[in-house]
Amino acid sequence: MVHAALSRTDHRPWPIPEGAWRWRQSWRDLLFAHWPLDPGALRGLVPPAFELDLFDGTAWLGVVPFRMTNVAPRGVPSLPWVSEFPELNVRTYVRVGDRPGVYFFSLDAGSTLAVRTARRLLNLPYFDASMRVTPDNGLIVYDSQRQHASPEARLSAAYRPVGEPFEAVSGSLEYCLTERYCLYHVDRGGVPYRLEIHHPPWPLQLAEAEFTHNTMAEAAGLALPDTRPLLHFSTRQDMVAWAPTALQA
Repeated sequence: MVHAALSRTDHRPWPIPEGAWRWRQSWRDLLFAHWPLDPGALRGLVPPAFELDLFDGTAWLGVVPFRMTNVAPRGVPSLPWVSEFPELNVRTYVRVGDRPGVYFFSLDAGSTLAVRTARRLLNLPYFDASMRVTPDNGLIVYDSQRQHASPEARLSAAYRPVGEPFEAVSGSLEYCLTERYCLYHVDRGGVPYRLEIHHPPWPLQLAEAEFTHNTMAEAAGLALPDTRPLLHFSTRQDMVAWAPTALQA
């Protein structure tokens, strides 16, 4: 799995980080569902240290359900009862200087251990959720309900790929929304940080999806436009991650 994650580095927009990576994980049966938004709707919800990263003047919000596997620190074997669980992200795109990355409004997970660890170590907005992922004749049936949440944060959807795998072309919208090699957030003291990751180019497929319930954006204080989302599917992506680096003293 680690070999697969590090099998290519020539596609990166900047060199791979120095030093040893700290964590590994695989993302499976993943849906990228993206909606265009006015940048003004997002600016007040993103820390001012991070510049919104726009595509042709438009911001994008992603709702991304998938399954996590192989989650473990470096040197520790994956354990099925702690290394595998569903996860659901709500994200947008930011940059600091010449390094574009991801900013998460929320991360729901079906693992209390993962939620507690990420909140403690990274101050990421992880939430406990009751989650179920069921393959059904080529479909991925996905249901997530955040626990003890007000307002409601729920996603019920069925999705599947509908095209041949491809790699996004540099400079395209698909590339902008998927080929991201760091995340940005702030620590408990309010200091912004960058956490670098690495993976091969995304093996994307066009997708179709039916959303029977989706209040994930509303739970983050955002309203989705009344437009069809841009949909992409990926069967598997392997990645490794480094320790976070503070962006200011």
